[in-house]
Amino acid sequence: MVKLVDTGDLKSPARKGMAVRFRPWAPLLLASAIAACAFAPPAAAQTVGGAFSKGRTHFFIGGGPGQAFNESYFILSLGATYYLVDGLGLGLSYETWTGGEPDMYKITPSVQYVFQQAALKPYVGAFYRRTNIEDRPDLDSVGGRAGVYFQAGRNAYFGVGGVYESYLDCNKNIFGDCDSTYAEVTFTFAF
Repeated sequence: MVKLVDTGDLKSPARKGMAVRFRPWAPLLLASAIAACAFAPPAAAQTVGGAFSKGRTHFFIGGGPGQAFNESYFILSLGATYYLVDGLGLGLSYETWTGGEPDMYKITPSVQYVFQQAALKPYVGAFYRRTNIEDRPDLDSVGGRAGVYFQAGRNAYFGVGGVYESYLDCNKNIFGDCDSTYAEVTFTFAF
């Protein structure tokens, strides 16, 4: 998953925008992943419901720069989604923010529904996120996401969408704003 990071994710009072930069090897890695998924033999479940059918598992890994508390961070995220029934998936992801002070990590359980009737695959979802901040109180947030998946191969999809996140029990005197809206770009592959 490649994620466009809202650099004000934790609402630092002096936040500023930071473009997501790709490493020189990132396009080669992405092209290799697309080729591997595009030429992989189809799974048996694909003939009924496709990549988002019951029993399929999607994995992602992502990374990029971010900023919070006037510090620059490297963000690494890992996760998986399992489809309980056609189109309905439960996911869990872990994200770590390193390189700045304080260190942070986030754990996010989520639910997502992918509409499979069209050539493009619209999706909607919701999540709960627990953010652990070293030497500071943890933050809880809830949010929703919506977008569309474009097929990139037999087992691979690109997604483009938007996310709204609201921090619970947020102190506006510390964080300034307790809501966040940001874009997301994803690449997912299914097994």
